[in-house]
Amino acid sequence: MIRLSYGVGSAAVLVASLVVLVSHVGFAQGDSLLGTWVLNVAKSKYTPGPPPKEQTTIFEAAGQGLKVTTKGTDSAGKPTMTEYTANYDGKDYPVTGNPDWDMVSLKRINANTVEFTRKRAGKVVQTATSLVSKDGKTRTITSTGVNAQGQKINNIGVYEKK
Repeated sequence: MIRLSYGVGSAAVLVASLVVLVSHVGFAQGDSLLGTWVLNVAKSKYTPGPPPKEQTTIFEAAGQGLKVTTKGTDSAGKPTMTEYTANYDGKDYPVTGNPDWDMVSLKRINANTVEFTRKRAGKVVQTATSLVSKDGKTRTITSTGVNAQGQKINNIGVYEKK
């Protein structure tokens, strides 16, 4: 039998290291947004419309937040892509590729709900709430505000996890 002996200081360092490691692993595994989500156009509603022909969003863990990449095809058949990396701290982060908004801030409400504030040129233009279902298979994002053309929007996007 092998017997290990640790001093109080060594044990405290080991426990603190494990707590930090588990908290980072738990964050990545516990974020219900992580993964690949595909828009179900038939279940979604875009006002004023028309909806995109297709859209896929990938959420990846990035520090204490997310890296978000959305690719798709708009209603006219043109490719679209939006990217950003942001923390759940309510601060503004730059967005590339989206004509409607160029900054985003995220706020986690609970394990399955995130609020997004979208800005263009420093002004809030849209707010959105993303809700992941309890079974983790469906994500519904409700967005309100105005688009780049100044039209009021009220969109409900329903995504399925792949």
